[in-house]
Amino acid sequence: MKEGIHPQYRQTVIRCACGNVIETGSTKENINVEICSKCHPFYTGKQKLVDTGGRVEKFRKKFNLGNK
Repeated sequence: MKEGIHPQYRQTVIRCACGNVIETGSTKENINVEICSKCHPFYTGKQKLVDTGGRVEKFRKKFNLGNK
């Protein structure tokens, strides 16, 4: 490897919005994320609907799904 062209690799802390803290190695110092494996619906099995501008309601109305 060439000298002086690679970023410094160091220990860092990843903080999730749910409060989970993960220590790992990265080229960035501190990383803040909104969703991690502790709170992501795919890993937890809990479904969360995040409605942005009424898109979920518009989809339900379009396909006549009602409120389930």
